[in-house]
Amino acid sequence: MESYLLDWANLLLRWLHVITAIAWVGSSFYFVFLDSSLTPPADGKLRAEGATGELWAVHGGGFYHPVKYAVAPPQLPPKLHWFFWESYSTWMSGFALFTVSYLWNAGAYLVDKSLMDWSPAAAIAVALGFLVVFWLLYDAICRIFGTARDGLVGALVLVLVCVASWLACHWFAGRAAFLLMGAMLATSMSANVFFVIIPGQKKVVQAIAAGQPVDPIHGLRGKQRSVHNTYFTLPVLFAMLSNHYGFLYSHPRNWLVLILMMLAGAAIRQFFVMRHGWKLGRNRHPGGYALAGVVLIVATLVWLTPQPTEAARMAAAPAADYGAVQKVLEQRCYMCHGAQVQMKNVRLDSPQGLKQHAQAVYQQAVVAKTMPLNNATHITEEERGLIGRWFVAGAKVD
Repeated sequence: MESYLLDWANLLLRWLHVITAIAWVGSSFYFVFLDSSLTPPADGKLRAEGATGELWAVHGGGFYHPVKYAVAPPQLPPKLHWFFWESYSTWMSGFALFTVSYLWNAGAYLVDKSLMDWSPAAAIAVALGFLVVFWLLYDAICRIFGTARDGLVGALVLVLVCVASWLACHWFAGRAAFLLMGAMLATSMSANVFFVIIPGQKKVVQAIAAGQPVDPIHGLRGKQRSVHNTYFTLPVLFAMLSNHYGFLYSHPRNWLVLILMMLAGAAIRQFFVMRHGWKLGRNRHPGGYALAGVVLIVATLVWLTPQPTEAARMAAAPAADYGAVQKVLEQRCYMCHGAQVQMKNVRLDSPQGLKQHAQAVYQQAVVAKTMPLNNATHITEEERGLIGRWFVAGAKVD
């Protein structure tokens, strides 16, 4: 019953998380586009009021005319819309999903004893520490070097991300390490909103309401963190989706795979950010960034390509019968998929059950090598090959 309820919690939280993430990423991408596409106001009255940019757009049968005041409008409007619940709800639903999917059963999902033989409680503490410590170091970098040295800030953040990737992949099970990196960056994104962007905007609004001069530093800091958030977005999405692809996180150099793919995502995002400015003649064509991202992805794809010798050897070897496969499953799989426990409602201790799930067994135990989870039962490559030969020969159970 507990497994069934956890599956429902996982489903509903994942659904909620995707919905809120779409809302957050969508609004974030829109405002990055808007900021990059603004042109000086044509109306002298708007310029006199302090407007620094405007945009005309058409959508859904109507025309829109957003105007930006870089520091402050001449007066506060009676209705001011804030953008923060998209961020907060995304983080809260994501953390709840992380708790249900990984922290609830940390011994199985976080811990890989071949990497670190620590207790579930210790693994949970370190995982949560990743979220906090990265934010503190990242925030310190931004505050120490300020908004005038964005290049240096970006380089230091990149080094920090690389170090965190290496540590995560050497301390945690591969799938958890990739997800933890995504959660770490997403936490910093939401913390940027909670601790920097929104407080700064509130100080600006309070100053305007009190008739006091507005300190432009709040806008500069908010802009810097907002830009960082947009470059974090594609790496975060990759890390979150990667847990479906065992060939990525199970690689011996999984930390490098993660860094290369996140760097590719950031480069591709840079292309989309700069192309708006290119259309207005503000910068050169950003195609080099897109090309760099694609090259990184292709290079990673080529690097991870499996050697054909294993598949050829499997096809040439004698077929394995059900009896031989049953002995392997009894030793390596029945404890989670047998009479006593049926994780994910999968039971393999009968010919009918194995036949029903033969494709999944082959894909996860032989091709992706994601099962047994973290190889907790120490299945050997020879045993995986035996299961593969059985499946290739027709997965017969009689």
